[in-house]
Amino acid sequence: MATIKFTTKDIYEQDFKIGFRGYDQDEVNDFLDNIMKDYDAYEAIIKELKGEIARLKAQVANAPKAAPAPVAEESDTLRTERASSATNFDILRRLNRLEKEVFGKQIAQEQE
Repeated sequence: MATIKFTTKDIYEQDFKIGFRGYDQDEVNDFLDNIMKDYDAYEAIIKELKGEIARLKAQVANAPKAAPAPVAEESDTLRTERASSATNFDILRRLNRLEKEVFGKQIAQEQE
């Protein structure tokens, strides 16, 4: 990607040496040449970004459209998750008791 040399502040604050007939023409021409290069860089960046915008718009247009989920379904999902988490907790508690019964007996037998 092209690089940009000057900011607007740099251009505004540029001073040229004054020669016999005014500003040094070579210095002014060099500065203006660099400004032209910057504008070319800006144009290249703009062209690249416009191409990317067009590509992304086409990608969005070709993507399958998902229908927005109604709010009622979201609240039903939350209720289901809460109920299943309570159920999961109960199941884990029961498994814990069962493991204590099974493995507790095994540990006691191994120690004898």
